[in-house]
Amino acid sequence: MSGFMFERIALIGIGLIGSSLARDIRAKGLAGEIVVSTRSPETLRRAEELGLGDRYTAAAEDAVRGADLVIVSVPVGASGAVAERIAPNLKPGAILTDVGSTKASVIAQMAPHVPDGVHFIPGHPIAGTERSGPDAGFEGLFVDRWCILTPLEGTNETAIDRLNAFWQALGSTVDRMEPAHHDKVLAIVSHLPHIIAYNIVGTADDLETVTQSEVIQYSASGFRDFTRLAASDPTMWRDVCLHNRDAILEMLARFSEDLAYLQRAIRWGEGDKLFELFTRTRDIRRSIIEAGQDVDAPDFGRHGLDKKD
Repeated sequence: MSGFMFERIALIGIGLIGSSLARDIRAKGLAGEIVVSTRSPETLRRAEELGLGDRYTAAAEDAVRGADLVIVSVPVGASGAVAERIAPNLKPGAILTDVGSTKASVIAQMAPHVPDGVHFIPGHPIAGTERSGPDAGFEGLFVDRWCILTPLEGTNETAIDRLNAFWQALGSTVDRMEPAHHDKVLAIVSHLPHIIAYNIVGTADDLETVTQSEVIQYSASGFRDFTRLAASDPTMWRDVCLHNRDAILEMLARFSEDLAYLQRAIRWGEGDKLFELFTRTRDIRRSIIEAGQDVDAPDFGRHGLDKKD
């Protein structure tokens, strides 16, 4: 018996998440072999230059042959096509998981293609940066972060335990949720903030009375932090919006109602309402720091993160 958690792990997609997984799997000795697959020849070549895997192939169906763990790290809109392509070559007993930010849509796309005997366990590591591509990954991305698993009813508990242990070995805390509940939670904590950031930055770009140089030159910390979110992968976030449509629209409607309340308070000079809102939101920030999900430092510690790159 080897000391590896998995003899062979196949990584389908080698962007920020996939390349970070590759680095951590290697550093922690979690697999005997890492197989990397991506459809882009340039990305695959760069992954090989970085030494992210032991074997490289543009054909996902070849990458999964004999793999004990298959991790799909592609935009959620491509999940179904990937599952259909790899399904015939998944070995019995293998664990198939993903890292997508939406779960109900991914399950609807992938589950019909998963053959009997393969353990499909959707997942979502809540970790990342605005950067993308194989160069964006780094060791330790998942340390002290959450990974949410959304297994289907009747999924083999031993397989779930193995995937749970894998994410724990990467430093994550693992939780389980129903797919629909996951999508609603992520709509407010991740998807809506990104949509707002894209919109604010787009508004600034569209203002005819403000030149681009002024927007850049006088960027205060608020606008600057919005641009960090708005620099995220456009393909990924297009797919998130389209594949978590109902939950996002629900949260946007609630946000619009709250924004109207704020507009009225400003228009009528209702300082007590403004003070009460700003006090509540400050407390949320403090709770996030206490939960270990960020740091109480200038620029939220971003300068420290930049030094890691």
